[in-house]
Amino acid sequence: MSDTYNNPDEPAHPDDAPSGPERLPLDAWHRQRGARMVPFAGYEMPVQYVVEGGGIIAEHLWTRSHAGLFDVSHMGQLEVSGEGAAAALEAALPIDLATLKPGGVRYSLLLDEHGGILDDLMVTNAVHHFYLVVNGATKWDDIAHLREHLPDAVTLSHLADDALLALQGPEAATALARLGLAPMNDGWPTAQTITFMQAAPFRWGEVPLRISRSGYTGEDGYEISVPGEHAAALADALCAQPEVKPIGLGARDSLRLEAGLPLYGHDITAETDPVEAGLTFAINKRRRSEGGFLGANPILAALAAGPARKRVGLALEGRMAARESDAVLRAGSATGRVTSGGFAPSLGRPIAMAYVEAADAAPGTSLEIEVRGKRIAATVVPLPFIPHRYFR
Repeated sequence: MSDTYNNPDEPAHPDDAPSGPERLPLDAWHRQRGARMVPFAGYEMPVQYVVEGGGIIAEHLWTRSHAGLFDVSHMGQLEVSGEGAAAALEAALPIDLATLKPGGVRYSLLLDEHGGILDDLMVTNAVHHFYLVVNGATKWDDIAHLREHLPDAVTLSHLADDALLALQGPEAATALARLGLAPMNDGWPTAQTITFMQAAPFRWGEVPLRISRSGYTGEDGYEISVPGEHAAALADALCAQPEVKPIGLGARDSLRLEAGLPLYGHDITAETDPVEAGLTFAINKRRRSEGGFLGANPILAALAAGPARKRVGLALEGRMAARESDAVLRAGSATGRVTSGGFAPSLGRPIAMAYVEAADAAPGTSLEIEVRGKRIAATVVPLPFIPHRYFR
């Protein structure tokens, strides 16, 4: 069952948004397994598991070497359908849907008229509709924004009762194979043969699943949309596999930081544009020449002129980790601010992402970060910090 926002007279925001923290379909499941729950994006979310073998560093390293199961049900799952849906989405997003084949998944951006990033999202061509996954903290604003810019003939549905699980790590495919998933139709690919940024519908017994080979850890893996009433059974089945453990938000953040992936609300916001964020790959070639999407004029101008600042990776000396908003200095003068920072368990050292002046963004540039009153030496390094291991 889904909530559908196709009535222009029905307010999508803020009246539809819950007034307090919500509970995930797997809330009790997490608590039974020793999860420490914290408020995040309007939900009570598991940050780590306080059990033997748990903790952020152990969960991080387990995912890098085996497979971690993440509950990302706080994210918004939307369907866009109806006559003219593709054209309407192209007017709202800098995407070329003509090049997105059935089953294809693409990273895209929701922009304002100034070129600022309102959200980043994944778009899937699900043949009869488009399936969007947006960030949990912004989903109600996203729904209102899309409803405002989509014509009445286009239906926007919020799959509010569906859960979303992410199975990530080099052994994810092995573990998933044991569940005996069946493609929804004969001749369709198996879960093991779909490649990075491809998706297909499957059945687990009688339970329908949407599965994409994607995620936000830099590892091979899957995102699995499942009806909420079946989420606990599916999570149990996955965690019964020897390769799989439940993993919390803390490790998810350190994994995505090592992968050099921006976090909305931190590394990208309405105050940043795709050019300085290093996300111009999300603006398809045809859209760069034709424009015609929200924020096109300022973004195409920024592409032509080059950004004044750039998002970069920083490797820090010592063991002290930088945090968001710490100042970045070049020869004693401010050149930027940290947007994400922390200890990288896979590298055994602190790392950070920051925006710095374009002249200071070349790899190898020596900078300093002011961390709690101390200046820490840092070097600009290419992103990602560790190579992606997607199944292509």
